[in-house]
Amino acid sequence: MSFENYVIPYQIDERYKRKVAYFSMEYAIDQPLKIYSGGLGFLSGSHLRSAYELRQNLIGIGILWKEGYYDQARNSDQTLKVVWIEKIYNFLEDTKIRFQINIHDHPVWVKVLYLNPTTFNTAPLFLLSTDDAENDYVSRTICHRLYDGNAATKMAQFILLGVGGAKLLDMMNYDPELYHLNEAHAVSAAFYLYQKFGNVEDIKKRLVFTTHTPEEAGNEKHDIYLCEKMSYFCGMPLDQVRRLTGITDDLFNHSLAALRFAHLANGVSQLHGEVSRQMWNKYDGICEIKAITNAQNWKYWSDKQLYRARQEHNDDWFDDRKRHLKQRGLAIVADQTGKLMDPNVLTIVWARRFAGYKRAELLTRDHKRFEALLNNPKYPVQIIWAGKPYPLDYPAINDFNHLVNLSKQYKNVAVCVGYELALSRRLKQSADVWLNNPRVPREASGTSGMTAAMNGAVNLSTNDGWICEFVNNGNNGFVVPPADYMNMHVEEQDNYDMDQLYDILEKEILPLYYNDFDTWRQIVKNGMRDVQFAFGSNRMVEEYYEVLYK
Repeated sequence: MSFENYVIPYQIDERYKRKVAYFSMEYAIDQPLKIYSGGLGFLSGSHLRSAYELRQNLIGIGILWKEGYYDQARNSDQTLKVVWIEKIYNFLEDTKIRFQINIHDHPVWVKVLYLNPTTFNTAPLFLLSTDDAENDYVSRTICHRLYDGNAATKMAQFILLGVGGAKLLDMMNYDPELYHLNEAHAVSAAFYLYQKFGNVEDIKKRLVFTTHTPEEAGNEKHDIYLCEKMSYFCGMPLDQVRRLTGITDDLFNHSLAALRFAHLANGVSQLHGEVSRQMWNKYDGICEIKAITNAQNWKYWSDKQLYRARQEHNDDWFDDRKRHLKQRGLAIVADQTGKLMDPNVLTIVWARRFAGYKRAELLTRDHKRFEALLNNPKYPVQIIWAGKPYPLDYPAINDFNHLVNLSKQYKNVAVCVGYELALSRRLKQSADVWLNNPRVPREASGTSGMTAAMNGAVNLSTNDGWICEFVNNGNNGFVVPPADYMNMHVEEQDNYDMDQLYDILEKEILPLYYNDFDTWRQIVKNGMRDVQFAFGSNRMVEEYYEVLYK
């Protein structure tokens, strides 16, 4: 197929005819394609799947990470081992498109791979790579590792995605009406577009932006002189960069620049929309920030038999199916850890990206209550943890290793490695309780609980992100009662949340599961019902066309 004048190879629905290029640093499309780290990738993967289902006029732009994020393995004592392994994908098509971009005032060759929509049922995805024989070794390594720890390499990755992606669209004679930046990694595209159009107005009318970070300190900032040195501004003089972006200090704030270049932006939950507006309203010249709540693709994630059993009100089939799903997931746990767990026992799962604010080990901080929870003969439980810390986030790695060492003391505690799409699905199917306890209001949205609910797991969560819109306490899930967190110090907040989680487990969840399973089953079913449409990504991508792409 020719990519010179690219046209999406399926009939576009007239409702979604506006042409959009969607830029994201990572995509969790399917297990074999390892170009993602966590929630951002899960979101963009679901976005492309739903765009395909609804026949939207949207293509994805990303980077082909040669070594992925990393492979999560174990040292001899079962603690975390970080391994980078070259990946080879025979299902990607070489477009034969090659062009150069400037990085560090040096021409770098870019080649482009293509994921056909029919391979995994997604909107078309174009993946950029500098791993080309014409490049020097340093240039080839730009696309080796997702979120490389070296600041200059990370800057080069941002240029590759933003400038490289925008130039690719020109190479294909593909003229999108909108450039959608999913997070600020690709905002360098704005400087390329300024070169092309010569004015900010033409950029603004074409650029929209999704922010995912609920606090300003978490947004990407880099030394503005390093940015200039790396050719991030496409040769634009620094004084002009400052005039266009309004950034006067020596730290280039990528999100602030995106908010000033875009004509419209969105947060990723209703709460996050509010937080974002409050966070950025002190700055002049930012665009309007709306809210579009994240979602996940129901067709890809949900267990269809479980839904059919629910729809037909066949409780025996429903219970049997959930037990089968648990057995299948627990077999993986057994294979990895040697722990044979019981599908009849209430199973708590905490699984997502390891980061400090997500507090993976929160329940373990009260040793006495933790012991009592694990050793209760009347209400037995088993707990599974999984997830990847950033390979240079040593406190998060320490938390992971702490849980590994803790698990050695208990037959009903396990920690899994290799948390990617496949394991994520199996652990969600294994869970009776999906534990989510981020420190409020640090979680912009969160999506793992959505797909857990699609597989018959009940959310137990602090009241943050999407949970504020979903949980009807005691009806479709359980939520920690909100507190005056803004006037609490961190230790006080953590202790409050931990005590509340234990109270809910001990006084509500465990008695229901073991003494009133009919009510428990109904809570499971209610969660499945409430998550299917409101938090399915078909709703989300429709909303993007109605709100952000209008």
